[in-house]
Amino acid sequence: MARYRDAQCKLCRREGEKLFLKGSRCYSDKCAIEKRAYPPGQHGQSRRRKVSEYGLQLREKQKVRRYYGLLEAQFHKYFEKAARSKGVTGENLLQLLECRLDNVVYRLGFAPSRKSARQLVRHRHLMVNGRTVDIPSYYLRPHDIIQVREKSKNLEIVHGALRDSGRMEPLSWLRLDKARLEGELLERPRREDIPVTAQEQLIVELYSK
Repeated sequence: MARYRDAQCKLCRREGEKLFLKGSRCYSDKCAIEKRAYPPGQHGQSRRRKVSEYGLQLREKQKVRRYYGLLEAQFHKYFEKAARSKGVTGENLLQLLECRLDNVVYRLGFAPSRKSARQLVRHRHLMVNGRTVDIPSYYLRPHDIIQVREKSKNLEIVHGALRDSGRMEPLSWLRLDKARLEGELLERPRREDIPVTAQEQLIVELYSK
């Protein structure tokens, strides 16, 4: 399966904002975008031309896709599903992405990044409603219970991530029990409850052409 193998920080610099791809490093002075707030490459600091309407739409799509760590084909499937659902397509898209298991594991603070959360899920360290799930894209529904498996409760990556999770604002649509290493998806998040600085309507316009 194809995957991005270059430096993660280049993605943040290309989009011009933090995508929080490297956990605690993104909150420290070592964050690349704090030192080099311009696109990577030899022409990154040169004067750039005015971005076209298509360019704005493309950058917004790439930013959201990279934020959630998806490949183009995966992202497009989520858009198609969002377009078929009732409601506002852009908001539906973000809701679908937020309800992925790997994202919720990250939002609960069990992993320092979505990439780490995906690895925890793949290695069968998480359970949903009492059953082990190893599919990062598993879609969670309201009142699903996410738990760290009993034999995985001593993992330092989990406890380290929970110690650092205080930097993130608590989300009203999630419940966390740190003592039991357990969380619950209370409801599908509304747009105003999703902490993503995205203009999702631009993505809808891009794919609607």
